[in-house]
This record gives sequence, C-alpha cells and structure tokens, in this order.
Amino acid sequence: MKPATGHASCRRALNPFHIAIFWLVIVAAVLGLARPVAAEVRQVPAAEMNDGGLFLPADRPGYVVPATTVDTDVHIEVSGMVARARVTQRFVNPTDDWVEGVYVFPLPEDAAVDRLRLLIGERQVIGEIMERAAARQAYEQARDAGQRASLVSQERPNMFTNAVANIPPGEAITVEIEYQEALDYRDEAFSLRFPMVVLPRYIPGDAIGTRPDSGTGWSFDTDRVPDASRITPPVAAPGTGPTNPLRLSVALAPGFPVGSLESPHHAIEVTERPDGGYDIELASADVYTTRDFELVWRPVASAVPTAGVFTERLGDFDYHLIMVMPPEEPGAVLDLPREMVFVIDTSGSMAGDSIVQAREALRFALDRLGPDDRFNIIAFNDQPTSLFTHAQPVSLRSLEAGRRFVDGLIADGGTEMRSALQLALAGPVSEEAFRQIVFITDGSVGNKAELFGLIHSGIGNSRLFTVGIGSAPNSFFMTQAAESGRGTFTYIGNTAQVAERMGDLFARLASPALTDIRIAWPDGTTAESYPGAIPDLYLGEPVIVSARTPAGTEGEITVSGDRGAQTFISTTELNAGQDAAGVAALWARAQIGSLESQIYRGADREAISRQITDVALEYQLVSAYTSLVAIDPTVVRPQVETVTTEAIATNMPDGVDMQMADVAAPPQPLDSLGAIRAMAANGSVQVAQLPRGSTPAGLNMLFGVLCLVAALALLLAARRWVRWMPVSQP
Repeated sequence: MKPATGHASCRRALNPFHIAIFWLVIVAAVLGLARPVAAEVRQVPAAEMNDGGLFLPADRPGYVVPATTVDTDVHIEVSGMVARARVTQRFVNPTDDWVEGVYVFPLPEDAAVDRLRLLIGERQVIGEIMERAAARQAYEQARDAGQRASLVSQERPNMFTNAVANIPPGEAITVEIEYQEALDYRDEAFSLRFPMVVLPRYIPGDAIGTRPDSGTGWSFDTDRVPDASRITPPVAAPGTGPTNPLRLSVALAPGFPVGSLESPHHAIEVTERPDGGYDIELASADVYTTRDFELVWRPVASAVPTAGVFTERLGDFDYHLIMVMPPEEPGAVLDLPREMVFVIDTSGSMAGDSIVQAREALRFALDRLGPDDRFNIIAFNDQPTSLFTHAQPVSLRSLEAGRRFVDGLIADGGTEMRSALQLALAGPVSEEAFRQIVFITDGSVGNKAELFGLIHSGIGNSRLFTVGIGSAPNSFFMTQAAESGRGTFTYIGNTAQVAERMGDLFARLASPALTDIRIAWPDGTTAESYPGAIPDLYLGEPVIVSARTPAGTEGEITVSGDRGAQTFISTTELNAGQDAAGVAALWARAQIGSLESQIYRGADREAISRQITDVALEYQLVSAYTSLVAIDPTVVRPQVETVTTEAIATNMPDGVDMQMADVAAPPQPLDSLGAIRAMAANGSVQVAQLPRGSTPAGLNMLFGVLCLVAALALLLAARRWVRWMPVSQP
C-alpha cells in the first residue's frame, strides 16, 4: 500500500514529544506573565506574637506578617551656639524576604544635612550629594541589581525619607546621617529640640492620577499638595505596643556656667564633667519615637551673653554666626490699643492632650487682655467658626462669652487652615489699633506653600504669632508662618508649660518690636548675610545672622535698631569669634531657606530651584533638589530573588486620640488612618501598609510575551513539519 498524505493524517501523526514541548513553552509564558511582583511573605499566627513589634495583617484570618522596623541612636554634640548631630538608623528585617525599607522621619527645620554613611560590618560606604533625579536613578539601579544602598531625600525642610535597599532576610542594615544646626536662644535660655515623630498631615485638594506614583504614603498627590504621597507615612495602629525605639545622648559644652538644665518631656540622667560640660542621656531604655525631645539650659545671671560670634574659614571666605542681644528697655510698653484675634485649631489631630493645652492657653490669653483691647476668637476644622462677626471691646460680657466659647471647643474633622487665616486677616484695622493674631495649632497641614503665600500677601500691618501645641507639632510650618507674619513662634509641649510660655508670649505682645534693624560691616567689607532683611524682634529675642565675608576680614560690626522713639546701637569685634566647624554649612542652609521663601512670594520656581541646587551641591547639603546616596558595589541579592518595598510605619504622637485624627481629605489608595482605626477596632494587630514589589515588572512582561511568541512559532513549525511527513495508514 502506498503511503498516504493529507490534513487528517497530519493531525493523527502529531508526535507526543512535540505536544509536550508546546505545552512546556505555554507554561513558561504563563509563568513569565505571572511572575510575582513581590515575594511570598511569611505569615505567622497572631497569638504567637507576644514580644511586641510591628505586624502587617495577613490574608489568612488570625495571622500576621512581621514588619520591618527602625531603631535609632542619636548623639548630639553642642558647643556654644552650634550643635552637631549623628543619627544612626538600624533597619531590621524580621521576614524571610529581601526588603527595601522606606522610612519617613523628622529632623529640625533648620538642619543642614551633609553626611551619609552605609555601615556594612567593619566597612563604611560614604554617601555622595547628587541632584535629586540622578541620585534616585543611581539608587534604583543599585536596588534592582541587588546591591545594598541608601538614599536620603528631603521632602520638607523638617521631613526626610531614607530608602534602604536589599535588607537580607532576618538581618539588618545600619545607616548614619549627620547634620548641623544653630541653637535657639530666647528669654535668657538656650534650647535644643530633636523631633522624633512625624505628625500626620491633613491633605486637602483633588487627587492627581489614580495612585501615589511619587511616594509610598497613604495619600494620593493632590492639586493642592503635589507631594502628598511622600509626606504621609503609614501610622502604626494601637495593638501590641509601640515601635521604632530611640536612644539619645547629648554632650553639652555651653561655654559658660549653667544655672539650670532641664528636659521638659523626658526623664534624663545628667553627669557633669570636670571641664564644665555635661553628658546627658535619656533615663529610660524604653523610649519610642512618640514625642519630641527638648533640652533647655540657662546661664547663671552673671554669665548671660550679650553677644557671640562663631567663625569658620573655608577656602576664600570666613563664615560667621553672629548673635547680638539688644538691651532691654524697662517699662517700655505698646502705646497703641490692640485688636487681638485668637485662632484655634479644633481639627481631629488636636484631639487628646493638644486640645486641652490649647483651651488652657486661650483661657490664659483672655485673662491677659487689657481694658482698651478688642478681641475675637476663630475656631476651625473643616470650616471656621467665629465668636463675633468682628472684634469686640473687652468687657465683662464679652470675656464671659469668650470663656464659654473656649470651654465648648472639641476636636474633630479636617484642618482647613486657609479659610481660617483668610477670616483672621480680613477687614481693615483702625489706625488707632494694632492687630495681633495668635494662631494656636499643631500645624498638621500639607499645603504649606499656599498658606505661606496667603500670609505674605494678606498680613499687611498685622502681626502673626504662632503657638505650637502637642507632643510633635509641625515646627517648620509654624516658624515660617510666624516669620512671614513678622511675629514669633512659641512651643508648648505639655499643660505644665502653658502659664510660663504664654506669659512670655504676652510679654512680647505688650512690648514694642525692635524694627528697622541694620548691620554695618567693617569699612570696605562686602558681606552676604541671612536673613537678608532682619525681621522685627521682641523682648528677649536676639539678633542672629549668618554671614560670609572675604577671608581675613577684621574690625567692628555695628547692629542698630529702633524701639518706638528709642534707638539702640551695639558693637562687637568680628575677629573675636570662636572657631566653630560647620558654620559654613549653616550659612548655606540659611541661603537655601531664603531662596525657598522667595518661591512662596511668587518668584520663578525653576530659576530658584536652579540656584538652590547650585548652593546645595557646592556646600554638599541635602535640599529639596539634592539627595545623598550611598551604594555598596557588592551584589548581595541573587537575581532569582525579588525585593519587597515596605513603607515603614511611624508611631502616632503621644496624646493624640487616634479615633479622632482624621487627617485625609481625598480618597486614599493605601491604608489611611481610617483603615487603621478599623483594623484596631476589629482586633487586628498593629499596622500600617502592605509591602509592594520592586522587581522589574516590565522585563517580566516582556519575557512572558517572548515565551508566547516562541510557543506560537514552535507550534506552526511543528504543524508544517508533520504536514509533509509520511504517515502509514492502518
């Protein structure tokens, strides 16, 4: 019989070997398209997690996923007016996966961040300052290649992000960050404040896009807060205990005999050294990042400084930090009647201790009003509510109405600060009165730029004084708001401080400001100093200036100003300053701050950003447009393993009622505070946000598509081959 050919014969003759190859390729294609974006995470019974820590909710009921945490060690060295801090962050990965940890943390608002070290055993990888986009690209390439790396970026002047790539399963990576800052001096006391926790921000506006592309936060970016996803870190819900422990020590060399030294919010242990300095440590080993640290020291009466100059020579320039204390004018009081407008934040983030402190501060303020004053109270959350339609004269009746209004204040809702500021600034002020606005808030807002612009354009002849309330207020916002409003910032961290600090504030309110402050440099000297225009100063406040002069500049500087009809003049020797490393960085940071303020006043953002970038690169500082990146050249993660990106949860600040802290306005793509509250209510353990993959998803898709193409090509080739192959007929 002759061999037969034909289509039916082809189908019958398809070799099982070819069919097996075809299905293997199809399976490979499916696997390529479905390769996991994140590795499988280890789930453990919640009942077994009795040793504290942070956990993510698992998809299995009664199970949780151990979460990455950060423990921090802070050491601060203080010499005179300058502090140098080293912040060591240890990222701990308790899971079975390779992790990229993303941690949003606070630093002082005037911190000049200039060093980064990645510690690997006995080795150190030194960080490099680069333009922000270039640093991000270098970091992501290292992360995807399996190298250990760290990227420190500034989100706000007092808020930073540290991303650490390729933390091995069950291990840790340590990162050191260093910064320089100038101390605060006011009312004959020096103070150092180290922020420990990011207060959740209220995010107004309409969402941009469908997911938070630029950051790992719980909020969409919005038209009013374009960086919202970078400033809204997840918050640990109440559960098995606090997370992110912190140790802190201070080596204090004040340069004068100290009369008193205290830490208002933390117990400390103090050891006096033979050289007149002090070693200070937190007394408890169980301190977590839930409340800002503050250290206050006062010189003995005979050692109160009236002037100080700290100098650093770098290249062709001398850099100076200059403090001059204007002489007090006993008996000088404001000779104009005042229109006092008290604005109080009653949003949800003020719930708990903060609203109690705010009410106490307002009661104190009402008791200090003079018979010739006028006043009004504006409370705000989602919208403002005014006690009177306009300021009323002080009387028994109006004061009683004010006290009843204050007693009825409760904290709830959002933080729509713009409308409250507009109401406080609205309307003309009589030429026979002087308007002073006292703004009491925790500063929990994300739309700082538009608020600064509003204050700058609407302040007129009024003055704005901000009072920061709570365990972790947004001091950058309130300091800058007060500076824009030609007032001062007062921080109240607990109710025991209300009387003292509100008393100091009212002493300033009742005292004429020192205005038209001028600095005359030695003859022929060209000096670049910041702030460019020195703001009005009040009783107990010094003139503090950062300046750059040609190297070797000597001679007297003269500071003068007016207080009412009186003029004061003070001189000091420029070359009599103490040597102080880091003053150049402080000068550069002040210049960057001055440039940023121009953006709030309507300057061209692109031109200003270029100037800031140039300054930051020259002086090796982190800024809004530059970042620090450290990359270990060794590849440690096998390419067959994926890396999981996890936004590390922060703690809720002490005294904040989580059930009331509604901080988010737009729809949230990730776990918002409301979702966290729900988890806490239904018995879930602590947590904030599920991890996200950081593998090259585009390459995985391409691999899958290529596999499908190969499978189809193989199928067509096999069909053509067997079509012409002779097959025996039965």
